[in-house]
Amino acid sequence: MTDFPEVAIGSEEYAGVVAWANREAELLDTGREREWLETMVSKEIVYQLPLRQTVERERGNGFSKTTFHLDESYGSLLTRVLRNESAFAWAENPPSRIRHFVTNIRVCELESEQLGVKSNLLLYRTRGDQTQPQLLSGERQDVLRIETGALKLIRRTILLDLTVIETHNLAIFF
Repeated sequence: MTDFPEVAIGSEEYAGVVAWANREAELLDTGREREWLETMVSKEIVYQLPLRQTVERERGNGFSKTTFHLDESYGSLLTRVLRNESAFAWAENPPSRIRHFVTNIRVCELESEQLGVKSNLLLYRTRGDQTQPQLLSGERQDVLRIETGALKLIRRTILLDLTVIETHNLAIFF
């Protein structure tokens, strides 16, 4: 992302990306997953959460390029949304209470009228009567483009800070 020109903070383009990220968080936090998928996600989506290992500095950042906790397409995301809407969503019934905190948004212009967006994410999640929340933090690396007059997510890579995810399911959207 650093090889491309950054979009200036305060510009109309930057404000549009921030508004898009805020709207996305609102839809996901309020359980409107179908609306999120249908209005904010491209049918060409690649949505990945790579496995992370603790490695020595000289071996890189520790993120696998071939092994993923999640490796999704539009079809698999739609299947997850439909399952959550059904009576068979045992992993999310009752649903988790989730709050997305999206910060440090950086935007750059990519080739082919696409925008590269990096942001920090803190996902706060509670389930049932839990008194201890689950906290998942990391960086999202997104690619957005305009489709039918609106910004759409065409790629998301979630780089969690954790090497061990201590949640009993990943039936949530980052």
